[in-house]
Amino acid sequence: MLKPFGREIWTADGPDVVAMLGFHYPTRTAVIRLSDGDLFIWSPVALTNDLRAAVDALGTVRYLIAPNSLHHVFIADWKRAYPDARTCAAPGLQEKRKDIVFDAVLDSARIADWSEEIEHVLMPNGITSEVVFFHRESGTVIFTDLIQQFPARWFSGWRAIVAKWDLMLGPEPSVPRKFRMAFTNRRAARASLERILEWPAEKVLMAHGTPVTENGQAFIKRAFGWLMA
Repeated sequence: MLKPFGREIWTADGPDVVAMLGFHYPTRTAVIRLSDGDLFIWSPVALTNDLRAAVDALGTVRYLIAPNSLHHVFIADWKRAYPDARTCAAPGLQEKRKDIVFDAVLDSARIADWSEEIEHVLMPNGITSEVVFFHRESGTVIFTDLIQQFPARWFSGWRAIVAKWDLMLGPEPSVPRKFRMAFTNRRAARASLERILEWPAEKVLMAHGTPVTENGQAFIKRAFGWLMA
């Protein structure tokens, strides 16, 4: 259920979710245990009894993170299960999910509660502004949708053609073409990327794709080489 990914960080894969036009996307969450035992839940997936038991065995759920305006489907279920947890959302999600009262909007400002252990940077994008995180203890950078990769036969028919055009089926995770085109403010995007590249990344995790377990900073440079050019 929970798989260790590094020091004080675990992942769990949830069920596939149907998005627009019938595209199926896998789901993944990351659980980070802070030094005080509190848990930081990134992009919550469907909360099953087994997952809840595994999470509770690690510590106290304190933060529920919606890292962009697309990854929010299950956060209300987690809030009901953990009413004392703080919900934190990327810009734009509060307007979309008026049924949830978010405790904080994640811009590029530091969050005192976890800033010594987890840093974050906002990457504005026309599709969805995404908050990218760095967990110092494990050396892990966490993207959500800005970097993706699917198995070659994940999609079929015309969807496979679209996915190939969108650079979602490459040999390693990359930035989909639609997101590249949606970085209309390239200067702001480069500034965010420069901050990300300052992190001593060893690993890279994303919601949809094969995690990178070594040479993380070099991988990020390759993935965003088109933006740096």
